[in-house]
Amino acid sequence: MKYFWLILVTITASLGGLLSGFDTGVISGALLFINESWNLSDYLQGILVSSVLIGAVIGAATNGILADIFGRKKIIIATAIIFISGSILCAAAPDIYILILSRMLVGLAVGIVNFIVPLYLSEVSPKQLRGTIVSLYQWAITAGILFSYLINAVFAHAVYNWRWMLFAGVVPGLILLIGMLFLNDTPRWLVSKGRYYEAKKVFNKIEPDMDAEKEIEAIKLTLKPQQASEEKFKFKKWMIMPFIAGIGIMFAQICTGINTIIYYAPTIFKTAGFDSNLNAIYATTGIGVVNFLMTIVAIFFTDRVGRKPLLYIGLTGVMLSLAALGCAFRFEELLGDNLKWIAIGSLVTYIICFAFSLGPIGWIIVSEVFPLKIRGVAMSICTLSNFAFNFFVVASFPVMLHRLGGGITFWLFSLVSLLCIIFVYYFIPETKGISLEKIESNWIKNIRPRDF
Repeated sequence: MKYFWLILVTITASLGGLLSGFDTGVISGALLFINESWNLSDYLQGILVSSVLIGAVIGAATNGILADIFGRKKIIIATAIIFISGSILCAAAPDIYILILSRMLVGLAVGIVNFIVPLYLSEVSPKQLRGTIVSLYQWAITAGILFSYLINAVFAHAVYNWRWMLFAGVVPGLILLIGMLFLNDTPRWLVSKGRYYEAKKVFNKIEPDMDAEKEIEAIKLTLKPQQASEEKFKFKKWMIMPFIAGIGIMFAQICTGINTIIYYAPTIFKTAGFDSNLNAIYATTGIGVVNFLMTIVAIFFTDRVGRKPLLYIGLTGVMLSLAALGCAFRFEELLGDNLKWIAIGSLVTYIICFAFSLGPIGWIIVSEVFPLKIRGVAMSICTLSNFAFNFFVVASFPVMLHRLGGGITFWLFSLVSLLCIIFVYYFIPETKGISLEKIESNWIKNIRPRDF
Protein backbone atom coordinates (compact mmCIF):
# COMPACT_ATOMS: atom_id res chain seq x y z
CA MET A 1 0.00 0.00 0.00
CA LYS A 2 1.44 3.36 -1.11
CA TYR A 3 0.61 5.30 2.05
CA PHE A 4 0.96 2.46 4.57
CA TRP A 5 3.65 4.19 6.64
CA LEU A 6 1.79 7.50 6.58
CA ILE A 7 -1.39 5.78 7.78
CA LEU A 8 0.52 4.02 10.56
CA VAL A 9 2.14 7.30 11.68
CA THR A 10 -1.20 9.14 11.59
CA ILE A 11 -3.10 6.54 13.62
CA THR A 12 -0.37 6.24 16.25
CA ALA A 13 0.20 9.97 16.74
CA SER A 14 -3.53 10.67 16.75
CA LEU A 15 -3.86 8.60 19.93
CA GLY A 16 -2.64 11.78 21.61
CA GLY A 17 -5.90 13.36 20.48
CA LEU A 18 -7.85 10.42 21.90
CA LEU A 19 -6.19 10.99 25.28
CA SER A 20 -6.90 14.72 25.13
CA GLY A 21 -10.55 14.04 24.31
CA PHE A 22 -10.84 11.42 27.03
CA ASP A 23 -9.53 13.71 29.75
CA THR A 24 -11.72 16.52 28.43
CA GLY A 25 -14.92 14.47 28.49
CA VAL A 26 -14.51 12.06 31.41
CA ILE A 27 -14.99 14.74 34.06
CA SER A 28 -18.52 15.46 32.78
CA GLY A 29 -19.89 12.17 34.14
CA ALA A 30 -17.40 11.76 36.96
CA LEU A 31 -18.37 15.19 38.33
CA LEU A 32 -21.89 13.99 39.15
CA PHE A 33 -20.50 11.21 41.37
CA ILE A 34 -17.64 13.27 42.82
CA ASN A 35 -20.35 15.71 43.93
CA GLU A 36 -22.10 12.89 45.75
CA SER A 37 -18.84 11.92 47.47
CA TRP A 38 -17.77 15.40 48.57
CA ASN A 39 -20.78 17.73 48.00
CA LEU A 40 -18.83 20.41 46.12
CA SER A 41 -19.83 24.07 45.93
CA ASP A 42 -20.31 25.77 42.51
CA TYR A 43 -16.88 27.34 43.04
CA LEU A 44 -15.11 24.02 43.69
CA GLN A 45 -16.92 22.39 40.74
CA GLY A 46 -15.60 25.13 38.48
CA ILE A 47 -12.07 24.76 39.88
CA LEU A 48 -12.12 20.96 39.54
CA VAL A 49 -13.30 21.04 35.93
CA SER A 50 -10.96 23.87 34.94
CA SER A 51 -7.95 22.47 36.83
CA VAL A 52 -7.04 20.51 33.70
CA LEU A 53 -6.85 23.83 31.88
CA ILE A 54 -4.47 25.31 34.46
CA GLY A 55 -2.08 22.45 33.77
CA ALA A 56 -2.74 22.76 30.04
CA VAL A 57 -1.71 26.42 30.02
CA ILE A 58 1.58 25.47 31.69
CA GLY A 59 2.13 22.60 29.23
CA ALA A 60 1.41 24.76 26.20
CA ALA A 61 3.60 27.60 27.48
CA THR A 62 6.71 25.58 28.28
CA ASN A 63 7.09 23.03 25.51
CA GLY A 64 7.16 24.92 22.19
CA ILE A 65 10.88 25.62 22.49
CA LEU A 66 11.51 22.05 23.70
CA ALA A 67 9.72 20.70 20.60
CA ASP A 68 12.05 22.73 18.38
CA ILE A 69 15.13 21.62 20.32
CA PHE A 70 14.47 17.93 21.02
CA GLY A 71 12.02 17.10 18.23
CA ARG A 72 8.35 16.30 17.98
CA LYS A 73 8.65 12.57 18.68
CA LYS A 74 10.39 12.82 22.06
CA ILE A 75 7.86 15.36 23.32
CA ILE A 76 4.95 13.06 22.35
CA ILE A 77 6.59 10.17 24.24
CA ALA A 78 7.04 12.36 27.34
CA THR A 79 3.40 13.39 27.05
CA ALA A 80 2.22 9.77 27.07
CA ILE A 81 4.16 9.14 30.29
CA ILE A 82 2.55 12.19 31.94
CA PHE A 83 -0.93 11.04 30.85
CA ILE A 84 -0.39 7.60 32.41
CA SER A 85 0.96 9.02 35.69
CA GLY A 86 -1.78 11.63 35.98
CA SER A 87 -4.56 9.10 35.40
CA ILE A 88 -3.25 6.86 38.18
CA LEU A 89 -2.95 9.77 40.63
CA CYS A 90 -6.50 10.98 39.81
CA ALA A 91 -7.96 7.56 40.51
CA ALA A 92 -6.15 7.34 43.87
CA ALA A 93 -6.88 10.90 45.09
CA PRO A 94 -7.89 10.88 48.81
CA ASP A 95 -9.60 14.29 48.74
CA ILE A 96 -10.78 17.01 46.36
CA TYR A 97 -7.58 19.03 46.64
CA ILE A 98 -5.30 16.14 45.64
CA LEU A 99 -7.73 15.37 42.82
CA ILE A 100 -7.47 18.97 41.58
CA LEU A 101 -3.66 18.79 41.64
CA SER A 102 -3.74 15.43 39.82
CA ARG A 103 -6.06 16.84 37.17
CA MET A 104 -3.58 19.69 36.71
CA LEU A 105 -0.88 17.10 35.95
CA VAL A 106 -3.15 15.50 33.35
CA GLY A 107 -3.77 19.01 32.02
CA LEU A 108 -0.03 19.48 31.56
CA ALA A 109 -0.11 16.59 29.08
CA VAL A 110 -3.28 17.90 27.41
CA GLY A 111 -1.59 21.26 26.86
CA ILE A 112 1.45 19.65 25.26
CA VAL A 113 -0.39 17.15 23.09
CA ASN A 114 -2.79 19.69 21.60
CA PHE A 115 0.02 21.50 19.83
CA ILE A 116 2.63 18.78 19.36
CA VAL A 117 0.45 16.18 17.60
CA PRO A 118 -1.11 18.58 15.01
CA LEU A 119 2.41 19.95 14.45
CA TYR A 120 3.79 16.43 13.99
CA LEU A 121 0.99 15.42 11.60
CA SER A 122 1.22 18.65 9.60
CA GLU A 123 4.96 18.20 9.07
CA VAL A 124 4.72 14.58 7.91
CA SER A 125 1.73 15.10 5.58
CA PRO A 126 1.82 15.53 1.79
CA LYS A 127 0.24 18.92 0.97
CA GLN A 128 -2.71 17.35 -0.88
CA LEU A 129 -3.59 15.28 2.20
CA ARG A 130 -2.60 17.66 5.01
CA GLY A 131 -6.11 18.84 5.85
CA THR A 132 -7.44 15.30 5.92
CA ILE A 133 -4.62 14.00 8.12
CA VAL A 134 -4.72 16.84 10.64
CA SER A 135 -8.53 16.45 10.71
CA LEU A 136 -7.93 12.92 11.95
CA TYR A 137 -6.43 14.44 15.09
CA GLN A 138 -9.72 16.18 15.87
CA TRP A 139 -11.55 12.97 15.02
CA ALA A 140 -9.35 11.23 17.58
CA ILE A 141 -10.32 13.91 20.12
CA THR A 142 -14.01 13.20 19.47
CA ALA A 143 -13.27 9.47 19.74
CA GLY A 144 -11.67 10.15 23.12
CA ILE A 145 -14.68 12.18 24.25
CA LEU A 146 -17.03 9.39 23.13
CA PHE A 147 -14.79 6.82 24.84
CA SER A 148 -14.98 8.85 28.07
CA TYR A 149 -18.79 9.01 27.87
CA LEU A 150 -18.99 5.25 27.32
CA ILE A 151 -16.61 4.67 30.24
CA ASN A 152 -18.82 6.92 32.38
CA ALA A 153 -21.88 4.88 31.44
CA VAL A 154 -20.11 1.54 32.07
CA PHE A 155 -18.84 2.49 35.54
CA ALA A 156 -21.87 4.55 36.65
CA HIS A 157 -23.13 1.68 38.83
CA ALA A 158 -19.72 0.46 39.99
CA VAL A 159 -18.22 0.86 43.43
CA TYR A 160 -15.67 3.71 43.28
CA ASN A 161 -17.32 4.66 39.98
CA TRP A 162 -15.61 7.99 39.36
CA ARG A 163 -12.20 6.55 40.27
CA TRP A 164 -12.49 3.85 37.60
CA MET A 165 -13.66 6.49 35.12
CA LEU A 166 -10.53 8.58 35.65
CA PHE A 167 -8.19 5.55 35.74
CA ALA A 168 -9.29 4.32 32.29
CA GLY A 169 -7.01 6.87 30.59
CA VAL A 170 -4.02 4.66 31.40
CA VAL A 171 -4.85 2.24 28.55
CA PRO A 172 -4.63 4.62 25.54
CA GLY A 173 -1.64 6.29 27.23
CA LEU A 174 0.29 3.02 27.16
CA ILE A 175 -0.63 2.39 23.51
CA LEU A 176 0.59 5.86 22.50
CA LEU A 177 3.84 5.42 24.44
CA ILE A 178 4.66 2.06 22.87
CA GLY A 179 3.62 3.10 19.36
CA MET A 180 5.71 6.29 19.27
CA LEU A 181 8.86 4.38 20.21
CA PHE A 182 8.83 2.81 16.72
CA LEU A 183 8.18 5.99 14.68
CA ASN A 184 10.54 8.61 13.21
CA ASP A 185 10.60 12.33 13.85
CA THR A 186 9.25 14.68 11.16
CA PRO A 187 11.40 15.30 8.07
CA ARG A 188 11.04 19.07 8.40
CA TRP A 189 12.43 19.04 11.94
CA LEU A 190 15.23 16.71 10.81
CA VAL A 191 16.15 19.13 8.00
CA SER A 192 16.18 22.03 10.48
CA LYS A 193 18.82 20.09 12.44
CA GLY A 194 20.91 19.28 9.36
CA ARG A 195 19.99 15.59 9.41
CA TYR A 196 19.25 15.42 5.67
CA TYR A 197 19.83 11.71 5.15
CA GLU A 198 17.32 10.80 7.87
CA ALA A 199 14.84 13.32 6.46
CA LYS A 200 15.14 11.76 3.00
CA LYS A 201 14.44 8.29 4.42
CA VAL A 202 11.31 9.56 6.20
CA PHE A 203 10.06 11.34 3.05
CA ASN A 204 10.53 8.14 1.06
CA LYS A 205 8.56 6.17 3.64
CA ILE A 206 5.72 8.70 3.80
CA GLU A 207 5.34 9.29 0.06
CA PRO A 208 7.38 6.93 -2.13
CA ASP A 209 6.75 8.92 -5.35
CA MET A 210 8.01 12.20 -3.85
CA ASP A 211 11.22 13.85 -5.05
CA ALA A 212 12.74 13.89 -1.56
CA GLU A 213 15.84 15.85 -2.59
CA LYS A 214 13.72 18.64 -4.10
CA GLU A 215 11.53 18.77 -0.98
CA ILE A 216 14.55 19.00 1.30
CA GLU A 217 16.02 21.84 -0.80
CA ALA A 218 12.71 23.77 -0.53
CA ILE A 219 12.77 23.40 3.24
CA LYS A 220 16.42 24.49 3.42
CA LEU A 221 15.55 27.65 1.48
CA THR A 222 13.03 28.67 4.15
CA LEU A 223 15.74 28.28 6.79
CA LYS A 224 18.51 30.18 4.98
CA PRO A 225 17.54 33.78 5.87
CA GLN A 226 18.25 33.15 9.56
CA GLN A 227 21.44 31.18 9.86
CA ALA A 228 22.73 32.73 13.08
CA SER A 229 21.33 31.18 16.24
CA GLU A 230 20.53 34.56 17.73
CA GLU A 231 18.30 35.26 14.70
CA LYS A 232 16.25 32.08 15.16
CA PHE A 233 13.44 33.66 17.15
CA LYS A 234 13.73 37.23 15.86
CA PHE A 235 10.23 38.53 15.28
CA LYS A 236 9.44 40.04 11.87
CA LYS A 237 6.58 42.39 11.07
CA TRP A 238 5.03 39.96 8.58
CA MET A 239 4.65 37.37 11.37
CA ILE A 240 1.89 39.45 13.01
CA MET A 241 -0.78 38.16 10.62
CA PRO A 242 -0.09 34.44 11.20
CA PHE A 243 -0.40 35.05 14.94
CA ILE A 244 -3.67 36.95 14.48
CA ALA A 245 -5.00 34.04 12.40
CA GLY A 246 -3.74 31.37 14.80
CA ILE A 247 -4.80 32.96 18.08
CA GLY A 248 -8.05 34.20 16.54
CA ILE A 249 -9.12 30.76 15.34
CA MET A 250 -8.37 29.40 18.81
CA PHE A 251 -10.65 32.11 20.27
CA ALA A 252 -13.39 31.11 17.81
CA GLN A 253 -12.98 27.41 18.61
CA ILE A 254 -13.30 27.89 22.38
CA CYS A 255 -15.37 31.02 22.99
CA THR A 256 -18.30 29.74 20.94
CA GLY A 257 -18.84 27.44 23.93
CA ILE A 258 -17.75 23.95 22.90
CA ASN A 259 -16.22 22.90 26.19
CA THR A 260 -19.15 24.15 28.23
CA ILE A 261 -21.08 21.52 26.24
CA ILE A 262 -18.41 18.80 26.59
CA TYR A 263 -17.70 19.37 30.29
CA TYR A 264 -21.18 20.25 31.46
CA ALA A 265 -23.53 18.37 29.11
CA PRO A 266 -24.92 16.11 31.89
CA THR A 267 -25.35 19.18 34.13
CA ILE A 268 -27.14 21.03 31.32
CA PHE A 269 -29.41 18.05 30.74
CA LYS A 270 -30.26 17.81 34.44
CA THR A 271 -31.01 21.55 34.48
CA ALA A 272 -33.25 20.99 31.44
CA GLY A 273 -35.31 18.35 33.24
CA PHE A 274 -33.62 14.93 33.11
CA ASP A 275 -34.40 13.32 36.44
CA SER A 276 -31.34 11.15 37.13
CA ASN A 277 -27.56 11.11 36.73
CA LEU A 278 -27.75 8.00 34.58
CA ASN A 279 -30.30 9.43 32.13
CA ALA A 280 -28.20 12.61 31.81
CA ILE A 281 -25.09 10.50 31.12
CA TYR A 282 -26.94 8.44 28.47
CA ALA A 283 -28.14 11.63 26.76
CA THR A 284 -24.57 12.97 26.85
CA THR A 285 -23.27 9.74 25.29
CA GLY A 286 -25.60 10.41 22.35
CA ILE A 287 -23.98 13.83 21.95
CA GLY A 288 -20.57 12.13 21.91
CA VAL A 289 -21.67 9.74 19.14
CA VAL A 290 -22.86 12.65 16.99
CA ASN A 291 -19.61 14.54 17.61
CA PHE A 292 -17.55 11.51 16.59
CA LEU A 293 -19.54 10.75 13.43
CA MET A 294 -19.85 14.32 12.12
CA THR A 295 -16.10 14.97 12.35
CA ILE A 296 -15.83 12.50 9.46
CA VAL A 297 -17.35 15.24 7.26
CA ALA A 298 -14.27 17.39 7.82
CA ILE A 299 -11.96 14.45 7.07
CA PHE A 300 -13.56 13.94 3.64
CA PHE A 301 -14.24 17.55 2.64
CA THR A 302 -11.49 19.75 4.12
CA ASP A 303 -9.12 19.06 1.21
CA ARG A 304 -11.97 19.06 -1.35
CA VAL A 305 -14.20 21.98 -0.37
CA GLY A 306 -11.64 24.00 1.56
CA ARG A 307 -11.26 25.30 5.10
CA LYS A 308 -13.23 28.55 4.92
CA PRO A 309 -16.50 27.26 3.35
CA LEU A 310 -16.77 24.67 6.12
CA LEU A 311 -16.06 27.35 8.72
CA TYR A 312 -18.81 29.62 7.35
CA ILE A 313 -21.41 26.83 7.30
CA GLY A 314 -20.41 25.46 10.70
CA LEU A 315 -20.27 28.81 12.49
CA THR A 316 -23.69 29.78 11.14
CA GLY A 317 -25.16 26.54 12.49
CA VAL A 318 -23.38 27.02 15.83
CA MET A 319 -24.75 30.56 16.13
CA LEU A 320 -28.36 29.53 15.38
CA SER A 321 -28.33 26.45 17.65
CA LEU A 322 -26.95 28.48 20.57
CA ALA A 323 -29.65 31.11 20.01
CA ALA A 324 -32.28 28.34 20.04
CA LEU A 325 -30.83 26.82 23.22
CA GLY A 326 -30.91 30.26 24.85
CA CYS A 327 -34.57 30.66 23.86
CA ALA A 328 -35.37 27.23 25.30
CA PHE A 329 -33.95 28.17 28.72
CA ARG A 330 -35.34 31.72 28.63
CA PHE A 331 -38.89 30.47 28.09
CA GLU A 332 -38.68 27.25 30.09
CA GLU A 333 -41.87 28.03 32.04
CA LEU A 334 -43.85 28.07 28.79
CA LEU A 335 -42.12 24.99 27.43
CA GLY A 336 -42.41 22.81 30.53
CA ASP A 337 -41.37 19.22 29.91
CA ASN A 338 -40.61 20.05 26.26
CA LEU A 339 -37.53 21.98 27.39
CA LYS A 340 -35.35 18.90 27.62
CA TRP A 341 -36.19 17.83 24.05
CA ILE A 342 -35.48 21.29 22.67
CA ALA A 343 -32.21 21.26 24.64
CA ILE A 344 -31.27 17.91 23.06
CA GLY A 345 -32.14 19.14 19.56
CA SER A 346 -30.16 22.35 19.98
CA LEU A 347 -27.12 20.59 21.45
CA VAL A 348 -27.13 17.95 18.70
CA THR A 349 -27.32 20.66 16.02
CA TYR A 350 -24.52 22.57 17.75
CA ILE A 351 -22.27 19.51 17.92
CA ILE A 352 -22.95 18.61 14.26
CA CYS A 353 -21.95 22.09 13.08
CA PHE A 354 -18.91 22.36 15.37
CA ALA A 355 -17.66 18.86 14.55
CA PHE A 356 -17.16 19.47 10.82
CA SER A 357 -15.88 23.04 11.14
CA LEU A 358 -14.24 24.73 14.12
CA GLY A 359 -13.19 21.50 15.81
CA PRO A 360 -10.85 20.06 13.19
CA ILE A 361 -10.21 23.18 11.10
CA GLY A 362 -9.02 25.21 14.09
CA TRP A 363 -6.12 22.80 14.57
CA ILE A 364 -5.49 22.54 10.83
CA ILE A 365 -5.12 26.33 10.55
CA VAL A 366 -2.67 26.68 13.45
CA SER A 367 -0.59 23.78 12.10
CA GLU A 368 -0.31 25.46 8.67
CA VAL A 369 0.06 29.22 9.03
CA PHE A 370 3.40 29.58 10.85
CA PRO A 371 6.92 29.60 9.35
CA LEU A 372 9.05 26.54 10.01
CA LYS A 373 11.67 28.47 12.00
CA ILE A 374 9.21 29.28 14.79
CA ARG A 375 6.45 26.72 14.17
CA GLY A 376 6.91 24.84 17.46
CA VAL A 377 7.01 28.01 19.56
CA ALA A 378 4.17 29.66 17.63
CA MET A 379 1.88 26.64 17.94
CA SER A 380 2.71 26.50 21.61
CA ILE A 381 1.58 30.13 21.96
CA CYS A 382 -1.65 29.41 20.09
CA THR A 383 -2.32 26.35 22.23
CA LEU A 384 -1.59 28.43 25.31
CA SER A 385 -4.19 30.97 24.17
CA ASN A 386 -6.64 28.11 23.50
CA PHE A 387 -6.40 26.87 27.06
CA ALA A 388 -6.41 30.39 28.52
CA PHE A 389 -9.69 31.07 26.69
CA ASN A 390 -10.87 27.62 27.75
CA PHE A 391 -10.09 28.23 31.42
CA PHE A 392 -12.00 31.51 31.43
CA VAL A 393 -15.06 30.06 29.69
CA VAL A 394 -15.24 26.78 31.65
CA ALA A 395 -14.54 28.30 35.07
CA SER A 396 -17.12 31.05 34.56
CA PHE A 397 -19.84 28.87 33.02
CA PRO A 398 -21.38 27.45 36.26
CA VAL A 399 -21.49 30.98 37.70
CA MET A 400 -23.00 32.43 34.49
CA LEU A 401 -25.58 29.66 34.35
CA HIS A 402 -26.52 30.26 38.01
CA ARG A 403 -26.44 34.09 37.97
CA LEU A 404 -27.58 34.99 34.43
CA GLY A 405 -29.63 31.92 33.59
CA GLY A 406 -29.32 29.62 30.58
CA GLY A 407 -31.05 32.04 28.22
CA ILE A 408 -28.63 34.96 28.46
CA THR A 409 -25.61 32.66 28.82
CA PHE A 410 -26.22 30.86 25.52
CA TRP A 411 -27.27 34.06 23.73
CA LEU A 412 -23.87 35.52 24.61
CA PHE A 413 -22.16 32.53 23.04
CA SER A 414 -24.37 32.98 19.96
CA LEU A 415 -23.26 36.62 19.64
CA VAL A 416 -19.61 35.56 19.84
CA SER A 417 -20.26 33.09 16.99
CA LEU A 418 -21.53 35.92 14.77
CA LEU A 419 -18.38 37.96 15.44
CA CYS A 420 -16.26 34.91 14.59
CA ILE A 421 -17.87 34.60 11.14
CA ILE A 422 -16.72 38.14 10.39
CA PHE A 423 -13.24 37.36 11.71
CA VAL A 424 -12.91 34.27 9.48
CA TYR A 425 -13.72 36.34 6.37
CA TYR A 426 -11.03 38.95 6.99
CA PHE A 427 -8.24 37.13 8.82
CA ILE A 428 -8.23 33.39 7.99
CA PRO A 429 -6.48 32.34 4.76
CA GLU A 430 -7.71 29.50 2.57
CA THR A 431 -4.84 27.00 2.74
CA LYS A 432 -6.33 24.11 0.77
CA GLY A 433 -3.72 22.58 -1.55
CA ILE A 434 -0.97 25.10 -0.68
CA SER A 435 2.39 23.85 0.56
CA LEU A 436 3.60 25.01 3.97
CA GLU A 437 6.51 26.75 2.26
CA LYS A 438 4.14 28.63 -0.12
CA ILE A 439 1.97 29.75 2.82
CA GLU A 440 5.07 31.18 4.47
CA SER A 441 6.02 32.94 1.22
CA ASN A 442 2.56 34.54 0.97
CA TRP A 443 2.90 36.00 4.46
CA ILE A 444 6.35 37.39 3.66
CA LYS A 445 4.89 39.08 0.53
CA ASN A 446 2.15 40.66 2.74
CA ILE A 447 -0.67 39.04 0.76
CA ARG A 448 -3.97 39.57 2.59
CA PRO A 449 -5.38 36.40 4.21
CA ARG A 450 -8.59 36.53 2.19
CA ASP A 451 -6.53 36.71 -1.04
CA PHE A 452 -4.47 33.53 -0.51
